[in-house]
Amino acid sequence: MAVIISEVRPATPPAGRHALVTRAVSRTAVLAASAAGFALAFVAAYLLFVRTEAGRGVENGVVRSAQSAGTTVEWAAPLRDTDLVVVLGGVAVLLVVLALARRRFALGVTALLMLAAPLMVAQLLKLYVLDRPSTGERLGVASHNSFPSGHVSAAMAVLVALAIVLPRRFRPQALVAGGVGVAWVSAAAVALGWHRLSDTVGGCLLVAAVTCAGAAVVSARRPDGDRVPPVPVLCGLLAPVAVVLAGYLVLATATSGAAQFVAAMVLAAMSAMAVVLLLVVPLRRVAFDPAEVRVRRLRRR
Repeated sequence: MAVIISEVRPATPPAGRHALVTRAVSRTAVLAASAAGFALAFVAAYLLFVRTEAGRGVENGVVRSAQSAGTTVEWAAPLRDTDLVVVLGGVAVLLVVLALARRRFALGVTALLMLAAPLMVAQLLKLYVLDRPSTGERLGVASHNSFPSGHVSAAMAVLVALAIVLPRRFRPQALVAGGVGVAWVSAAAVALGWHRLSDTVGGCLLVAAVTCAGAAVVSARRPDGDRVPPVPVLCGLLAPVAVVLAGYLVLATATSGAAQFVAAMVLAAMSAMAVVLLLVVPLRRVAFDPAEVRVRRLRRR
């Protein structure tokens, strides 16, 4: 009887599938790290600029230069003539209209919450938690607490809320384009003598921290990866603090009042844009819309 021996070869994996199964990246971990990094930078800005005598001295020089000019910088005048309450009310109506037009009512509610939450936190911190030590300055603006800036916080919150209610594929572009507007508001607030550099940076950082914290909660309640990516996590933790330290060092090197004034305006715009760009990466793939999550699950089945 003949014995036939045949070679048994392993089955070829189906086309389109990887031989090794890789673990998915956790969006929640990146968002939590970014929220912690923005919050840490917010505290650093307060301690460096508000609680130290050197920081107060430099920034009070900026305010004195802005107020002693006697005239309003032309390009900043529109901010002075803007009614913040009317703007926020109009944005709230726009968010509802966009959500209804997209038939995403729950997404509109989320956007409204992300608009209101950081503004409430900013006012509570400014009025009841944070204080500015008296410096003996005769100028009223230089002595009262203005950290964080309400106008910059509002501009940043409006940008985030609009980016959330728009289709997710347009979110990075909306954040980058709107970041230019936030940068203008930050620089204009300094030019008008309303706020210091730290006030504008603090407003941007606070909204970014609250936004990432809320996004982390949303991400944690939905299917997420289990791999913690070291580079995005470290960037989220350390990059916001680097923005604050760089602004402090550059402003401290300015010697004259005029140089401090110009440096503060430029740094306010650049810091605002930097915070917005740091916010793009963690928010890029977050699904705030419950309907979008349900569609994903049905496609996977």
